[in-house]
Amino acid sequence: MNTRQEIDAQLKESRRKVAKNLLFLGIIGMVMLFGGFTSAYVVRHEKGDWMQFGIPFIFYFSTAVILFSSLTMVGAQNAIKNGQLSKFKAGMLITLLLSFVFIVLQFAGWKGLIAQHIFLTGPGSNASGQFFYILTFMHLLHLLGGVIALLVVNFKASRGQYSAQDYLGVQLCGIYWHFLTVLWIYLFLFLYFIR
Repeated sequence: MNTRQEIDAQLKESRRKVAKNLLFLGIIGMVMLFGGFTSAYVVRHEKGDWMQFGIPFIFYFSTAVILFSSLTMVGAQNAIKNGQLSKFKAGMLITLLLSFVFIVLQFAGWKGLIAQHIFLTGPGSNASGQFFYILTFMHLLHLLGGVIALLVVNFKASRGQYSAQDYLGVQLCGIYWHFLTVLWIYLFLFLYFIR
């Protein structure tokens, strides 16, 4: 007969596997969504009538910020694995703050597009600008899900709910955040090279 501790360990392991599998299914769905958007971009690009414009420099800064936020997330993940709770909390808080900086920079980037007379809709709009707005906005929508996850993890961290033995929420948040970073790098390079 299993002891209570063995049953708890089995339940925890089952919960971990289910949660990770669900997250990976969601990520696969997002990859398919953005794959569809970028495929549509390429098809529309080939039809001509494609306006060329420079990517506002602020998007380079936002790229650096999201990369750095992934590094701070790695630091936080390593800290919780090693039981360094204060480093973990600091790393998670810095990652959260950088997520807000990234959001602000995205809005500033869109403002830079408007300054170049690149519009989403209206008489001055063009498919190239519309795709740029849609791709970056869709990424931002998915990033807001990551910000919510960061808020939850930071809240639970402040209440001492994670330890070196129990940090599933941190793992899941980290996987999703790193995915968002890789997705942004892909989109940025895609938009940079296919103009």
